[in-house]
Amino acid sequence: MSEKEIIVVEGNNVLSGEVKVSGAKNSALKLIAASLLGQGASTLHNVPLISDIAVMSEVLECLGATIERDGHTMVIDTAQVTSHETPYELVSKMRASISVLGPLVARFGQARVAMPGGCQIGARKIDMHLVGLEALGVEFTVDHGYLNAHTPNGLHGADVTLEFPSVGATENCLMAAVTAHGTTCIENAAREPEIVDLANMLNAMGGKVSGAGSSIIQVEGVPLESLHPCEHTTVGDRIEAGTFLAGGALTGGPVTVRGIDPSYLHMAIMKLRAMGCCVDAGDDWITCSRNQPLQPTDIQTLPHPGFPTDLQAQFMLLCSLAHGTSMVTENVFENRFMFASELARMGADITIEDHHALVRGVNDLQGTDVSSTDLRAGAALVLAGIVAEGETRVHNIKHIDRGYEDYCGKLSQLGASVSRRQVGAAGE
Repeated sequence: MSEKEIIVVEGNNVLSGEVKVSGAKNSALKLIAASLLGQGASTLHNVPLISDIAVMSEVLECLGATIERDGHTMVIDTAQVTSHETPYELVSKMRASISVLGPLVARFGQARVAMPGGCQIGARKIDMHLVGLEALGVEFTVDHGYLNAHTPNGLHGADVTLEFPSVGATENCLMAAVTAHGTTCIENAAREPEIVDLANMLNAMGGKVSGAGSSIIQVEGVPLESLHPCEHTTVGDRIEAGTFLAGGALTGGPVTVRGIDPSYLHMAIMKLRAMGCCVDAGDDWITCSRNQPLQPTDIQTLPHPGFPTDLQAQFMLLCSLAHGTSMVTENVFENRFMFASELARMGADITIEDHHALVRGVNDLQGTDVSSTDLRAGAALVLAGIVAEGETRVHNIKHIDRGYEDYCGKLSQLGASVSRRQVGAAGE
């Protein structure tokens, strides 16, 4: 009988203490891709132990890299990489593997990458990646589900204007532009902290990137042979930090997250305070506690520095227990509200209309069987179980493992009664 795991949560309404935040998933994935440009052994520190990293490691090994991992440190040697093709089996597991497109083109002048399939939380089309790379001199053809990239006249600097500040498109353009002849200016660039982290690593390898973290990034191209391996430490994961802070807001806390720059979570901290929480912060830590009822608030997701779509589910959970009515507007991913129907199974009162969710606060939630619809929804459902009456069983937890290192362990450390259990195909 096939075995699978679920997370079982006993509602005990307790989360307090300190937790160390892992390295940022959305940074580490792109840093691994960027190591292709180093043409040697780069060392990455603070890499989270999550399944998405395992998939990205497979992608690089498939290209010919060798990877050694010791805890949170990875040594990625790309000296022997000769292939520029990523197979469908890997790309279909994780969309972020499309981020090898930019560095492969920068290194080999060509790439063959399987077209990414759909994704639970939206189509996330890659058109913007292609438009940006085409401006740099890349020509694309599609055959049998593969995207073929060629640079018949080499890569050249260009002015690239993105129609939306897409993180993935910004990263692919940035990595390709590093070896383009001349200067590239990326306008309406994504401003996420993970973009700054990538730019810092590219500069440590000998690249010349300036303006990362603002909406205009400039890249002065350098010859490929002048790039070299480097040593780099991944920034802390702001979404993981925000998830645990939401847990502190949910139960009263205090919960302290360490290893995170508070400026990365400015908007989330503002919303926590608006909801009646007390938030303190230092250089690399944030504490959230609450000793009054949760207050309703309106949230709309936007690219950074707006409210992150990756914290929308966790904050919808807070709104569902607030004293009053909140409006949550999702502007980034169209299917992110699938989480609402799972939360409604626990007793939440949520009405969805288009990309708006009207959330009327209820007094309590009840434990039941629920299913992770995506990575962040899964994490939020486990938090919901902590404050729900009775037992909550969260299914489809592979989503959670994609982005949270030892989620149950860290929650247990904060006092939650939460554990992973094997269940048979026909139930326990």
